Amino acid sequence: MEYLTQLLSPNDVWWLETWIDDWFFVVAIGLFAVECLRYIFKKQFTKKLLGDSIANFVTLALFIVILALVGATYAGVFIYTYDNFSITELPINGWTILCCIVLADLAYYWEHRFLHMNGFGWATHTVHHSSPHFNISVAYRHGPMDWFFPLFFHLPLAILGFHPFVIFLAEIVVQVFQTLLHTEIVKKMIRPIEAVFNTPSHHRVHHATNRQYLDKNYAGIFIIWDKMFGTFAEEKEPVTYGVYPRLNSVNPVRVFFSGYVTLLRRLWQAPSWGYRLNLLVKSPTWAWQQEQSSKIDKRG
Repeated sequence: MEYLTQLLSPNDVWWLETWIDDWFFVVAIGLFAVECLRYIFKKQFTKKLLGDSIANFVTLALFIVILALVGATYAGVFIYTYDNFSITELPINGWTILCCIVLADLAYYWEHRFLHMNGFGWATHTVHHSSPHFNISVAYRHGPMDWFFPLFFHLPLAILGFHPFVIFLAEIVVQVFQTLLHTEIVKKMIRPIEAVFNTPSHHRVHHATNRQYLDKNYAGIFIIWDKMFGTFAEEKEPVTYGVYPRLNSVNPVRVFFSGYVTLLRRLWQAPSWGYRLNLLVKSPTWAWQQEQSSKIDKRG
């Protein structure tokens, strides 16, 4: 266990983060190729599936462009907070990295839950959920503001004394773990793993539009957060993927901006300023229910 106490430099952590991020993308492409072969074998490979998958990777490219523009500012906020407001400066070693990963996973749970609970957050997160398919490529389906919200939920880790590079590494680990969950190849894993960790089965539930699965399983790595905070649901019935209203497009630009286009349209058509405020602060389910109720009133 001595390696867990060995001190590391920020440059060591930065190198590790870059290595994980770059090489895992190569692994993910390989896994996606396996999934495509499965689709072909099951005669489920269609032009729409191909177009959807291409759109997923194009949204990733668009997101990377945005990160290139704002990444220095994002990192600068963490570094400034760490240098000026941290209550201590924790050493960089295996133990602190493991602790930071666990805390970053807890922070991710609340960030993820927040994105589902209000219109402004959902407008970017809906992009990730809008695919009617579920495979590795969907993990790379990003919205334009996906970089913004993690700042508020992970910044407290810098105040606790974790070096910003350790926080960024922890964020990468949480994201990489989740990438593997976007698959239908793996059904259910052994019970101890299903009990503690997020799995493809648990994450399929999260992407479902089935009523009993809505707003469930926000976890990143550990499904125990959902069990602790009352948002867990087990996969029992077949899952239907997507969002309401359905996007029905594989145009990557339309996919990328679809959430905020929908939000702006709703804000423009809103009958009052109070209604507009509710569109921003209430859940997307509320907005959808209001639209359905309005349609019924018009028919009546």
